[in-house]
Amino acid sequence: MATACAVVALVGGSVAEAGTREQAKRMFDRLTGTAPTPDQLESLTAQLDGGSSREAVAFGIIDPANATSSGFYRVVLKNFATPWTNRDQTAFAPLNDYTATVIGMVRDNKDFRGVLSDDIVYVGAGVTPAYSLSSNAHYEALERSNADLRLSTVLQERTQSSLNGTLPPSATAGIITSRAAAEAFFIDGTNRAMFRFTLLNHLCRDLEQVHDVTRPPDRIRQDIARSPGGDSSVYLNNCIGCHNGMDPLAQAFAYYDFDENQGRLVYTPNVVQPKYLINSDNFKPGYVTTNDSWENRWRLPGPNTLLGWSPSLPGSGAGAKSLGEELAHSEAFAQCQVEKVFRTICFRSPSNADDHDNVVSIATSFRNENGGNLRRVFAQVAAHCAGE
Repeated sequence: MATACAVVALVGGSVAEAGTREQAKRMFDRLTGTAPTPDQLESLTAQLDGGSSREAVAFGIIDPANATSSGFYRVVLKNFATPWTNRDQTAFAPLNDYTATVIGMVRDNKDFRGVLSDDIVYVGAGVTPAYSLSSNAHYEALERSNADLRLSTVLQERTQSSLNGTLPPSATAGIITSRAAAEAFFIDGTNRAMFRFTLLNHLCRDLEQVHDVTRPPDRIRQDIARSPGGDSSVYLNNCIGCHNGMDPLAQAFAYYDFDENQGRLVYTPNVVQPKYLINSDNFKPGYVTTNDSWENRWRLPGPNTLLGWSPSLPGSGAGAKSLGEELAHSEAFAQCQVEKVFRTICFRSPSNADDHDNVVSIATSFRNENGGNLRRVFAQVAAHCAGE
């Protein structure tokens, strides 16, 4: 039977793992944000000593049927997802529809790849004020009430299209079309921010990391000067490397905006938002956006094929939903989710060969046998770090 005491001595020239009691405590602490009671700790230790795998024990800790999992949904997941919802990438922001939807999808074992494409949103049940397209007050009230978000009677799944009469199911795209994301990334600008932050938050790449000057530049919009400051080399060596890939993809958002006066997402089917046509005098021969069709030129032979695009998808389409599917079914999306969970639960980034092998293994499992189950990823990562 495994020892219930921490082992710190060298055994056979290597450092032994922590004992089962320490493993159980570490998993509970990190997955729930609270310490286990003595009885809870004894129960978890007994499960490990009895032959249960660390992954199975960790998955049980965050089972929403277990009241002790409340902290995982209300605190750990809230802090995990909130930085994705704002430009400052801070966790110190109120609960909103973006974060609530992430929490609900993890709780309900949804295929998390749908977070960028599904017609889905989670709302509070019986919360005053009610859900609103033009205010976040509903979610702030839900958070103030310390609601138990592990319960489906408290946090409930809805469709965005049923709550927004101007947004048909075909125009919904998971958290991309949430009110919080629209307010942060569709407001003002050129809608390139939505693409950049989606890439950053869900593929763990910023534009500098996908920079490639070899893509065709014909879909770069008119607002990008071809000789900034009178120097064309700046464009050819720098600007083009981001915009030749980004602009054909960000065209998927051409019908979306955030109306600051109304405080809500705006969708104008078949009408390109004026922001796509601004500063046309910067380069008149540049691309003029006429619809929301998009094309992934990073699929062409080059460094960004390493993002692992799905061979089952066409690599082009129209609108935010199909673009969300393209991004979320990449290998980079799967690995990014695992890396983010790793930093959250292990309190560090992957730092050695064992860590990196584990991340790759869990990401592969996420894409294949686990069917995009992010709750399972939390359990797998917690199991990996438990013995440190």
